[in-house]
Amino acid sequence: MGRLPEAALLLLVVTVSFLTGPDVHAGKILVFPVDGSHWVNMNLLIQNLHAKGHEVTVVRTATSWYVKEHAPHYRSITVTLPQAIVIEEEEFFVNFLVKMLEIKKEGVSPIGFMKFYWEMLNALSNIHQQASRLGVEILENRTLLQSIRDSHFDVVLLDPGLPVGVLVAHELKLPTVFNVRWITSGEGHFVVAPSPTSYVPTSGFAATDKMCFSERVKNMLLYFLNTCIDKLVVCPHYDRLVDKYFGPDVKFYHLLQGADIWLMRVDFVFEFPRPTMPNVAYIGGFQCKPSIPLSPELEEFVQSSGDHGFILMSLGTLVKGLPTEITSEIAAAFAQLPQKVIWRHTGERPGNLGNNTLLVKWMPQNDLLGH
Repeated sequence: MGRLPEAALLLLVVTVSFLTGPDVHAGKILVFPVDGSHWVNMNLLIQNLHAKGHEVTVVRTATSWYVKEHAPHYRSITVTLPQAIVIEEEEFFVNFLVKMLEIKKEGVSPIGFMKFYWEMLNALSNIHQQASRLGVEILENRTLLQSIRDSHFDVVLLDPGLPVGVLVAHELKLPTVFNVRWITSGEGHFVVAPSPTSYVPTSGFAATDKMCFSERVKNMLLYFLNTCIDKLVVCPHYDRLVDKYFGPDVKFYHLLQGADIWLMRVDFVFEFPRPTMPNVAYIGGFQCKPSIPLSPELEEFVQSSGDHGFILMSLGTLVKGLPTEITSEIAAAFAQLPQKVIWRHTGERPGNLGNNTLLVKWMPQNDLLGH
């Protein structure tokens, strides 16, 4: 274990040198992204790969609202599904979030707990059932599959949040590289590396690596629950495809674990100590770049914060807006703060918005954080 950091560093250096070095031959890369905020960081990787001379092809669905069919830095393969994946519907996450908040408002009770998990598990199952159709459409379409074979790709780069690309990579007998933080069962480390529940907090459990006995019991129970959800709700959709196309000797979970390189979007500055593996390279913060000057409006607002500083508020790329009742409560809370607040909000303007809060439809997050 003492030599693990050196091994991981060597792996990262070799990988980056292979993909970005000026003296290497350009490769052909097949990409399976996930729509929404996941695409933002995958797109940055693709842009850099293209800039170094690699030929990138992105597999997208016809209903994708972030992954465009035409772009200067990649070509695309568009697959039409019988039904759009629900996460590609712009209102899905807002509606789902509203349902969850309504359940939470009912208070902690067995019925509330059951409602919460029923809604969550139904949504999760539907997402992966629909996503698995992408694998069916590719593997059943012999013309498309042969066209992909004839392209002679060198590697498959994918986001295992929706891991259809793992099946296609196995069919094509290509090495796989994961651009990963989250995977079907939660945080990626739980699949690729030993994760003792005695000191590694499970996804969703607010604890440190210094847990008392009761916290360890809760952590273990939550880990067991997450594992059951993965095995009983998510994986069956992919297990059926694996059994149909590859036979009973191949297991979907083993295909996930067998990825050649894991590009982990975390940095140990923000993590507790935990085991890792030699084929895991940590790329947290890879999307950061030197900040550029802010627009005059933002610069004036930021400077007016004085010694208190400012707060950035964003719900990511997937949640476009919230119900008025919720945004009013958020606005009221912000109005009581001494800091200035820059809030990415595209919905109706709250009537009780404080003078310390600026609404923007888009924020230059990198430049604000680097201010």
